[in-house]
Amino acid sequence: MTAVGIDAVEIWTGKLKLDLPGTFAPEKGDDPEKYTKGLGLNNSSFPDAYEDIVTMGANAAHRLMERKGLSPDDIGRIDVATESAFDNSKPVSTYVAGCLEQVYDGDFHHANKGERKFACIAGTQSLDDAYNWIKAGRNRGRGALVIATDTALYARGDAGEATQGAGAVAMYVTEDPDLVELSTHQGYGSADETDFLKPNQQFPSVDGKRSIQVYLARMREALEDFESVAGASHPDQYEYIPFHTPFPGMVRKAAVLGYRHMIRGTPIEEELAAEIGELPRPEGFAEDEDYQEAIREYMDALSDTDAYREWYAEAIEPTLSVSREVGNWYTGSVHLARLSALRDAAEKGTDMAGKKLLVGSYGSGAQAEIHAETVADEWDEEIEAIDVESQLDRRYDLSFEEYEEVHDRHNHEKQTELEPFTTPDGEFVFDGWGRMNERKYTYVE
Repeated sequence: MTAVGIDAVEIWTGKLKLDLPGTFAPEKGDDPEKYTKGLGLNNSSFPDAYEDIVTMGANAAHRLMERKGLSPDDIGRIDVATESAFDNSKPVSTYVAGCLEQVYDGDFHHANKGERKFACIAGTQSLDDAYNWIKAGRNRGRGALVIATDTALYARGDAGEATQGAGAVAMYVTEDPDLVELSTHQGYGSADETDFLKPNQQFPSVDGKRSIQVYLARMREALEDFESVAGASHPDQYEYIPFHTPFPGMVRKAAVLGYRHMIRGTPIEEELAAEIGELPRPEGFAEDEDYQEAIREYMDALSDTDAYREWYAEAIEPTLSVSREVGNWYTGSVHLARLSALRDAAEKGTDMAGKKLLVGSYGSGAQAEIHAETVADEWDEEIEAIDVESQLDRRYDLSFEEYEEVHDRHNHEKQTELEPFTTPDGEFVFDGWGRMNERKYTYVE
């Protein structure tokens, strides 16, 4: 059976940076550790005046195509996942294709294009669409360009303001991929929820406490569903477990629940029982409230064990390194987590070929998906070719007043003019409005 998966990845981070502990926290009167230790974030990325979801997506895609030596004829579909779209009819993928056609001979007239929306999980759903398209034999030997691009803004003063971010992840999905092979096994957890939504509005309405509960509940359901087809999971089975990362602190909550689930009925659980007691069971309590309190105490104790801490340090912590520096990229966040994990393996010199990742995607509203990926033989060459550090280092460091100006610039209701903080160089830029209020883009040499 032919392997299908991600052949290559590139990213494009917004070219501006907000230092959360150094710039944001003092203005808010907060302890910097609220952000660095609580949320697990150091910086957020923002788009400059000439950047938006189209430029970031097109620039990531262009960088990928150039590195892989691709032409428009190699691409049979372009799928863009975003929850920051600005048009209810014309998809972002058409704008991206129009940008790319400015710099390539040929065109994408025979490529299928679309836009996926299901909050942050849409990037993974677009990967699934590309996978299914190739497996169905409809690709004619071509690959799919999957782009997850978002500007994750919250209203100023909102509790989610510190988790903002902006950037794009471009992925090329093909047969016999160089990076990871996608599994045929998937698990889903989905329910009609109102934890986070944008009813005809740019900035989200969020029930923060409920959102965390829904995230954890749907992830648990997805893992159970995944195991129903793939068999029981074990902590030693996966080298890394990338989660959707709205902020690293959320992943800490999900990780301990996943670990508890995977050690059930294993020698690990038996060994830990001597240290922290047995996992509470509902039948052991007359009242549900008492049972829930016992579970919370057990989970706190579990997270303090050496076994859990060592597993977390090896399988989870390395997936968070890029997100700590850029904030939430919505549809791109879980794909940044995968990239972070493989960068960690490359830095450590770990031989990942043939080893597995367990990927946990999530979108509010709400749905989670769990699937496995097998790392390909050429993975290290692909990872070493992605220049993440220079993108992070090039960002302009905003003052708080400049951050407010940038926020206003990208607030769709304000139409605020802003002089750029950086100079575009070899990239696509937003270039004003057309006669039908469409956005126009230009490639700057």
